[in-house]
Amino acid sequence: MPETTIPADDLLKLDNQLCFALYSTSLAMTKLYKPLLDSLGLTYPQYLVMLALWEEDGQMVSALGQRLSLDSGTLTPLLKRLQASGLVSRIRDAADERRVHIVLTAEGRRLKAKAVQVPQCVLAATTRSIDDLVNLTQQLRGLREQIKAA
Repeated sequence: MPETTIPADDLLKLDNQLCFALYSTSLAMTKLYKPLLDSLGLTYPQYLVMLALWEEDGQMVSALGQRLSLDSGTLTPLLKRLQASGLVSRIRDAADERRVHIVLTAEGRRLKAKAVQVPQCVLAATTRSIDDLVNLTQQLRGLREQIKAA
């Protein structure tokens, strides 16, 4: 692919910044998700934890943190709030008490049926095809991995 020369002044224009496009899109997505997640009684980070647990219940805290790119200082209070809400249980590993498994409660499993409407509403709000969104998601995932590897 040929390189394009961009004038120096254009390099620092806000609307030409990938970081700003990602940041402002993230803010817009968070605003879109808020009322949907409020109806479930979840914050966005809590929703991400629940998504990960609905995929694979009983994960260790360390695995959840790695999957969600959250450190334990952020994840632990979040998990405590989910436990206080009755959605998860934190169970210490019998063989090694330093390891904690996060297990969905019956209420946490039931919430999944209500959460199905969230991605459907987001898809409708984007007015994009599912193929477009899958492609965009794959591109962003690839970009994230390239940045992490740099």
